[in-house]
Amino acid sequence: MNPMRWRNGSTDLFQEFEDLQDEINKLFEVTRVPESRGIFERTFSPAMDVIENPESFEVLCDVPGMEIGDMEISIAGSVLTIKGEKKSTVDKDEARTYREEMRAGRFQRTLQLPLAVDASRVDAVLKDGILTITLPKQEELKPRQIAVKAR
Repeated sequence: MNPMRWRNGSTDLFQEFEDLQDEINKLFEVTRVPESRGIFERTFSPAMDVIENPESFEVLCDVPGMEIGDMEISIAGSVLTIKGEKKSTVDKDEARTYREEMRAGRFQRTLQLPLAVDASRVDAVLKDGILTITLPKQEELKPRQIAVKAR
């Protein structure tokens, strides 16, 4: 009596276990979630660009699908904080997800600017999924032209 049936007449038990492991991996196809990089940088953190102009700093934040009411922006001295929550577009009770690459969830980004800014004139605009925050530099920190007089 033969209690085990071997596939393709194979008798290599280790190869059979390796094939079984490959089949299990294919079944679950787990994609790794990026690890958190710090206390304020969660697995979902929108991409951010910071640009310095002579008069101000501009922070561009990639937040497609979000509304301005989903975000909170605050500034203290030279520290900018952006908090928000991106909601999932799929109702998981109604549908089965086969692949999920669009991240959703709460996030908080904290950015230390090199100079203090004028918090009373900060402006934030959301257009086409890009949040643009304009942070004017304080007047005393802006470069000034000084006229040289001949004597």
